Amino acid sequence: MASPATKQVAVEFPGLIKQYTDGTVERLCEFPTAPPNLDSPDPKTGVSSKDVTISDDPRISARIYLPKLDELGKRRKLPVLVYFHAGAFCLGSAFSALQHGYLNSLSAEAEAIAVSVEYRLAPEHPLPAAYEDSWDVLQWVASSFSAAGDGEGEEGVERWILEYGDLDRLFIGGDSAGGNIVHNLAMRAGEEGLFKGEVKIKGGYLLHPFFWGSNTIGKEPKENHQNSLPAATWRFVYPSAPGGLDNAMFNPGAKGAPPLARLNCDKLLVCVAGKDQLRERGVWYYELVKASGWKGEIELYEVEDEDHCFHLFNFGTENSETMIKRLASFIMS
Repeated sequence: MASPATKQVAVEFPGLIKQYTDGTVERLCEFPTAPPNLDSPDPKTGVSSKDVTISDDPRISARIYLPKLDELGKRRKLPVLVYFHAGAFCLGSAFSALQHGYLNSLSAEAEAIAVSVEYRLAPEHPLPAAYEDSWDVLQWVASSFSAAGDGEGEEGVERWILEYGDLDRLFIGGDSAGGNIVHNLAMRAGEEGLFKGEVKIKGGYLLHPFFWGSNTIGKEPKENHQNSLPAATWRFVYPSAPGGLDNAMFNPGAKGAPPLARLNCDKLLVCVAGKDQLRERGVWYYELVKASGWKGEIELYEVEDEDHCFHLFNFGTENSETMIKRLASFIMS
């Protein structure tokens, strides 16, 4: 077998990922994994966590977080957040140390159960695989609520949702590609209904959402727009996307895209960063939803002097902690 040094590169995003002509993939930007805190809660936050397999074919799993419960907490129901990680659909993991620290803090601050989804990655599994996996996990969580009446549920993990989860406070949230997933799941829930229409999404947050399109908007540079990093990434992770850059999953404002009034949740929080290449798209999405006739509440939150996913890459800084508090406030309100 040829070594990476001798194989021919088919596609490369420098410092991030390479795909070779033989189909193999080398990820250059990977973070170490972190084990769950089941037997011993996280010492800083008191949050417990465990991993669960939701499907074997395809392989879909998640890490579940349960905040520390006092006697009052054991008697009340908690909001449930289904979370989708960043990584341009081709990088990242729910089990990385980067995500683990973030979800421990968010679960503790929001006093919420968090379900962090390990969806399949492109290019081995091109889109729409990540969308399908994420939808399956959201349906799985919704079905957990309905199981409360018969006491059924997978050992341990669903029990946390059954015993402590609040049916009326189901949230979805994600960063970058995860924010894109949030939009698309809220749209799909509006079209198909979530778990036979028995469960509704209370709210969703889109943090630095990964949207683009064939035409520039706002202050986006016009030069090389269709060959920019967001455009090239979309072609890499979804080469067969109908409409290309103007596929509705990537460009919610494209001609022929489904009406945004179909979004199935009560409220949305769109977060942008002033130095982020995707900043204009986040603001544009916020304005599109506001003008769509959607009946929910939407809010825009901007951190001017930060860049894309700063709250992850600069975890523990003052701005990162402020962001976590803002997300927690959205979930708790």
